[in-house]
Amino acid sequence: MNKNEKNLEKIRHSLSHIMAAAVSQLYPNVKFGIGPIIENGFYYDFDFGKEKIDESILLKLEKMIRDLLNNDLKFKKELVTYAKAKKIFQNQPYKLELIEELKKQKKPISIYRTLNGKQEIFVDLCAGPHVASTKVIKKDAFKLERLAGAYWRGDEKNPMLIRIYGLAFNTKTELENYLKTLEEAKKRDHRILGQQLDLFSFHEEFGPGLVYWHPKGGLIRVIMENFWREAHLKNGYDIVFTPHVGKSDLWKISGHLNFYRENMYSPMKIDEDEYFIKPMNCPFHIQIYKTKIRSYKDLPLRWAELGTVYRYEKAGVLHGLLRVRGFTQDDAHLICTPEQMPSEIKKVLDFSIYILRSFGFNDFAIYLSTKPKDAIGNNKKWDDATKALEKAIKSSKLPYKVDKGGGAFYGPKIDIKVKDALGREWQCSTIQFDFNMPEKFEMRYIDKNGKPQQPYMIHRALMGSLERFFGALLEHYAGALPFWLAPIQIKILPVSDKFNHFAYQLKEKFEENNFRVEIDDSNETISKRIRNAEIEKIPYILVVGQKEMDSGQLPIRERSNPEIKLMNIENFIEICKQQIPKPKKL
Repeated sequence: MNKNEKNLEKIRHSLSHIMAAAVSQLYPNVKFGIGPIIENGFYYDFDFGKEKIDESILLKLEKMIRDLLNNDLKFKKELVTYAKAKKIFQNQPYKLELIEELKKQKKPISIYRTLNGKQEIFVDLCAGPHVASTKVIKKDAFKLERLAGAYWRGDEKNPMLIRIYGLAFNTKTELENYLKTLEEAKKRDHRILGQQLDLFSFHEEFGPGLVYWHPKGGLIRVIMENFWREAHLKNGYDIVFTPHVGKSDLWKISGHLNFYRENMYSPMKIDEDEYFIKPMNCPFHIQIYKTKIRSYKDLPLRWAELGTVYRYEKAGVLHGLLRVRGFTQDDAHLICTPEQMPSEIKKVLDFSIYILRSFGFNDFAIYLSTKPKDAIGNNKKWDDATKALEKAIKSSKLPYKVDKGGGAFYGPKIDIKVKDALGREWQCSTIQFDFNMPEKFEMRYIDKNGKPQQPYMIHRALMGSLERFFGALLEHYAGALPFWLAPIQIKILPVSDKFNHFAYQLKEKFEENNFRVEIDDSNETISKRIRNAEIEKIPYILVVGQKEMDSGQLPIRERSNPEIKLMNIENFIEICKQQIPKPKKL
């Protein structure tokens, strides 16, 4: 982190305290939660008791904060004893809870006093840091953004607090640019686009976090899946299908019932046994592996599955397609010998980048997560795996960052985040070693000396989940999906009923070439029908009448280009064909 970033963090942290000071002036009985910095700003959680709080508080607080900034406030840090901390915050139950935790952890307790001259206007339990003086905070470079509900400490069993979010930057220009990005992001919100384009819906009353795919959304999903399958078959993968439920014994061996139970749904009883709906596909793939004795000559195995899984997510974190309770992973497991492992990692990373680029993502942030303190497995395996991952990234010539100690306890990993049209990062591909399950399930292969050995197993997802990836696609393209993914690719608009026959002849010709075409011969005006097609984000609109029928020249109205181009149907078909990617072997 450079000096400028550190200073900005201090500004954001200081503003959270000043906002809390303003709140305490308006509501002297308010109870304070926490007020950390976050990306692009800060927030603070408040318990207002029976007070009714709405968005109107934001402008009032903004004015109060600016007035306070006029006074050149100072921040003073002080280390205090447990007893003194309890006395200072005796009427603040949430702070007292935090103080008790600090005592148990034997950590020092520090407070920050916000001073207006010699007068203390706020005191908070805080480790800092803060600005020395609010002179460095520009009054036109921050904005209070919104209110939200937030359970204390993220636990739905705890009280619901009011969270006030703020934005803060070094300059007014930076703030204005970010606000413009936010406005653009709102236009691209996949939840709104999904409704406008009739792609999917949610029905909270019958189960939150569960996606209903409509015909057009379902068609796009089929196109995505077909491309995925063909690409995998061309690149040495086999497709498998596994059950949606498994007996509790399976999840005991895998460790899910010990370490993942809170994210699994309640068991169902079948005959005398308990079954769980699957949160992951891995244990099932291992069972396929164990159906016979495997030789080193059989390896590597690359097994892929579009496997639908179900995980319990708290209601507060559900968010459209991006965080759901039922989703389909584009899952695969690579099972190989130690000698094969480096080349398999290189192949799977190249394949990941190829798939992401095929869907139009070309800007990546790559993270290598290394061995954590609680890791299992021998050091050599960890070292070999981590080196193979890093070597593969370096060979791709893509920039990356090392997340030291950020790997799972069962193996190191690569995470690939794509950057969309607004520069936002979306978590997609993961390449994850697993030294745990092969041991738990006693996976073995016979080496060239006739001895049983444990194989390497690599978990891999490219899109992550179809739902999340689809949401990212919609926001990246603002709903205007590329030609090959658009549910309707061409819309034909006859200028009057007497040209309907010609329109249907064109439709038949396009459909012979496997294009998806609709005719709008409704009684609406041409301008209204063109507008409707534009709202639907159709890639190509053709308005046809007598001149087009006589000349054979079609007026091609392209979605991204206001200029109308004339061309014959054969040339237009060829242009359309060139826009459809064909999966290839790497």
